[in-house]
This record gives sequence, structure tokens and C-alpha cells, in this order.
Amino acid sequence: QGQLVESGGGLVPPGGSLRVSCAYSEIGVNIYTMNWYRQAPGLQREFVASITTGGRPNNPGRTDYSESVQGRFTISRDNARNTFSLQMDSLKPEDTAVYYCNIRTTWGALYWGQGTQVTVSS
Repeated sequence: QGQLVESGGGLVPPGGSLRVSCAYSEIGVNIYTMNWYRQAPGLQREFVASITTGGRPNNPGRTDYSESVQGRFTISRDNARNTFSLQMDSLKPEDTAVYYCNIRTTWGALYWGQGTQVTVSS
């Protein structure tokens, strides 16, 4: 059973930066895609960013971003530490949400983390 744990959330002023990370275990190397989603109060959970490696650990992967974060957020991964991260720059109040990581494996299993709160406010 895969496990994911997010960390790094917090309070940051508008225009600031924050990095959230996702540590995963018990998933192995059969990772198809690593993703970040977020959910603001009263809204549906939405896609933020992803790295798709297609089950090939040495594949640098294709990154994708939602339009709302394109150019401000950067997703990256560290295979040696079994983590992937989301660097968030030029943060806006509308980026305030609970950020969730997930991993989809090559056999179709989907694992979610518990979420970490990111609040952008002065």
C-alpha cells in the first residue's frame, strides 16, 4: 500500500515563494505520473502540475501545468530520496488552498497524500 506525505505548507505574503514536497514509500519504481492538486474552500479539487515518466525511472519526464500556475510553479523530483516537490513563486491570494500530491502507478493504482495547507495573505 503506497504512502505519500506532504510537507512544507504554511503562510506566505503575496509575491512570496514556498516549496511543498511529497515523500512517497511502498510504491516502488512503477510510477506512471506524479501530480499536485489543490482544493480551495468551497471549490472542487483541481489539477496543478504533473511529471509523467511512464514507468521509466530514468526518463526525465514530461511536465505539465495548469494555466493558472504556468510560469510561476515548477514541479521536480528526486528519485534518490523518493520525493517530488512543487516550487511556488510569485504566489497570489488565489493560490490559497490545501495542496495534495498523488501518484498513479503503471498498473493504475492511485495514491493520495493527506494534504498541506498553503495560505497566501498579507
